[in-house]
Amino acid sequence: MSKRKGRRPLPPLEEIEAELQRLQNRKTYNRALRSTVYTLVVVAAVAVLVAMLYLPVMKVSGTSMEPNLNTDDIIMGVKTGTFGTGDICCFYYNNKLLLKRVIANAGDWVEIDEDGYVYVNGTLIDEPYVQDLSYGICDITYPYQVPDGQVFVLGDNRATSVDSRSSVVGCIDVDEIVGKVLLRIWPLKDIGFIQ
Repeated sequence: MSKRKGRRPLPPLEEIEAELQRLQNRKTYNRALRSTVYTLVVVAAVAVLVAMLYLPVMKVSGTSMEPNLNTDDIIMGVKTGTFGTGDICCFYYNNKLLLKRVIANAGDWVEIDEDGYVYVNGTLIDEPYVQDLSYGICDITYPYQVPDGQVFVLGDNRATSVDSRSSVVGCIDVDEIVGKVLLRIWPLKDIGFIQ
């Protein structure tokens, strides 16, 4: 048999098998990589949906909730339609997300005396989360009844907070509330449930 000019001899069988194995491994690797990327995208999408629909995560800005919540704290809430006295809620007001503490629900009567003590339905409420009581910025007449479908909210920093005591903000519709704040997740040294 004569060798033709320019034609290379066939590689040994071991080289062919090794090349076939390499190509097979590449296909398996690409398939596994694609599957992993798809899985990560799906998990990320589900996590974003859960966070948006059930567990909102927010960043605190402003001083109205000091000393309990400070600027740049990152907090997590839960979507709910029921709020008790002392629960912290977040809601939209003028395209800003505000944090305040629920003091009274629909139908409750609220009264705040000159020293800043808060009474709901004639009973002084216990507010261990407030350091300095203050009458604050107030232009409503007491006793004040919370309208249907709304909650009366106050900031923890009573001297500077603009809240339901002012007709500028007023009571908050329950439908406008994003969620109830449960947990601080940043900074790490302060991680935990919020009082």
